[in-house]
Amino acid sequence: MHTFNVVASFVCILSIEVCTDACFKICTDGILIREVPSVVRFAYFDLDPSPALPCSNLCAGSTVVCMLRNTRLLSVFLFYDRVHIITWNVGGAMPPDDITALLGLHVGDGNTDMYIIGLQEVNSMINKRLKDVLFTDQWSDACMERLSPFGYILVTSQRMQGVLLLVFAKYYHLPFLRGVQTETTRTGLGGYWGNKGGVSARMSVFGHTICFLNCHLPAHMENSEQRMEDFESILQQQQFEGQAATGVLDHDVVFWFGDLNFRIDELEIPAVKTAIDNNKLTMLWEKDQLNMAKDSETVLVGFLEGPLKFPPTYKFDVGTDTYDTSGKKRKPAWTDRILWRLRATAPFGQAPNARKRGSVSGLSSGTKVTQHFYRSHMEYMVSDHKPVSSIFTLQFPYKVDMPLVTIMVEDEWNSIADATCTFKAAPNFARSSWDWIGLYKVGFKHHKDYVGYVWAKQEEADYHRVTFTEEELPKGSGDFILCYYSNNTSTLVGVTEPFQIQLPTSSPAGSPSDDSSDFTSEDDSTVDGMKTKSRSPSPRKKKQRTRHRQSRSPSHSRSRSGSPALPEMKGLKLQPGLAHNTTDGSASGNAPEGTDREKVSAEAGNTGL
Repeated sequence: MHTFNVVASFVCILSIEVCTDACFKICTDGILIREVPSVVRFAYFDLDPSPALPCSNLCAGSTVVCMLRNTRLLSVFLFYDRVHIITWNVGGAMPPDDITALLGLHVGDGNTDMYIIGLQEVNSMINKRLKDVLFTDQWSDACMERLSPFGYILVTSQRMQGVLLLVFAKYYHLPFLRGVQTETTRTGLGGYWGNKGGVSARMSVFGHTICFLNCHLPAHMENSEQRMEDFESILQQQQFEGQAATGVLDHDVVFWFGDLNFRIDELEIPAVKTAIDNNKLTMLWEKDQLNMAKDSETVLVGFLEGPLKFPPTYKFDVGTDTYDTSGKKRKPAWTDRILWRLRATAPFGQAPNARKRGSVSGLSSGTKVTQHFYRSHMEYMVSDHKPVSSIFTLQFPYKVDMPLVTIMVEDEWNSIADATCTFKAAPNFARSSWDWIGLYKVGFKHHKDYVGYVWAKQEEADYHRVTFTEEELPKGSGDFILCYYSNNTSTLVGVTEPFQIQLPTSSPAGSPSDDSSDFTSEDDSTVDGMKTKSRSPSPRKKKQRTRHRQSRSPSHSRSRSGSPALPEMKGLKLQPGLAHNTTDGSASGNAPEGTDREKVSAEAGNTGL
């Protein structure tokens, strides 16, 4: 159950508790499709918010008509998108056996919508890089192995030598992540070597532009100015296609993280270690180069960071929690950081110069970013750095509420003749003859991790029906999802809710079943280089048996809708905001290979950089 408030004008407020089942719907133009149940009560208050009034029968819509005064109540829905960001300089090490705690999966409430993982110094020796061209690197594979059982799909990834950026999202968000692009900028050896620099991924999330920038900046105490110069160079060089948000700082929200390599000035090693042992971290924070640079570096204007309440994350003896005892004796430092920035940093109702340092920042348009925690993970010892993570909530009014393609499928496929689906494309969606619909087992890792696929029909019609042949179906039973892949956008632009496939088995008694939905480890780890099982570039069309179920109109069939309605999306909470309606263009990928183609309060005193 989700709770949202519908706020209208200045005096009329309606509070409703919404169930996840689509019992009642409201048109986007404000016309009630079904009668509002009598349990829904409309109340008027003189600028006084109402308490929540329970109703489990009404789903979210854009407007509601008040029956008492026939007054239209503008419903403005704010989405809360929860983003988990991790940065770790892994020092060329292999992934540890268990990264569950790092991902927060052992204590998670299931409401995280996206995981953003930025790594530095991933093993990039020549022989290792050649292997990674053919197979997914071990860090990407480890992350996919842990996240896919929880419904997280790899949206996009970008690697520049040892700098790696991975973006994961819940499968049902994929149609609303659009315009996915990645960029890389080398700054090592004067811009010719990629051991240092930045990799980024940008996208539109429910109509709001977000950029994730993972950087590895120059090392050593004396290179603070060089770090700032390299950061400015990365911002200048990284440009994206499109009319809006062509540069990193043009995005509504920017997350900047990585091994930024800033050090603690002035204090000697014994003084730093004494402050750490006595938990006097504020004294160290005041001497942190990045913190001090905010007063002189204009490029840092608007960047915010939570308070550093954890010990410096560099440098440790590998395999221990002991700071560097080698001959180099590096001074402990907070080299590994996570910051964020909004295009406008003035919270609601405040002038920019009245902004206070805090964990909540917002755009005047209604976008807010709230940091829930900012911590290190001392238990991981494979590197001389400790990983750092943070969870944010992005609150914004939705601009995109409909997928580009809606797929309708029956609740169950019990025979080969059932293996059909119907899809409908948005009017302004540019389709391609190379678009396809993939069949995925629940828990799939990336867009190529399909069981089978069929080409999406191109004929002129509102609804298009496609059929899967026997060779494209799994031999056993299980829960599956259909996804529409757009060749023009290189993303999945439509998904269904899970449905069941229970086909009769034809395997001889005692012989193992060849279930094509069970992937080998090699298949699972393949994202870019390896080819999946060869599939006919033009799947055969099989004559369908006439069934009462198939003869029904798509709008009346008992089906799973292709992109769950927004109120049904898990992990999203609806509240009032400003209503917008646009449709724009979406998780990344290519055509099938077989085609030969702890919350921090606002009073916590966070640091603004």
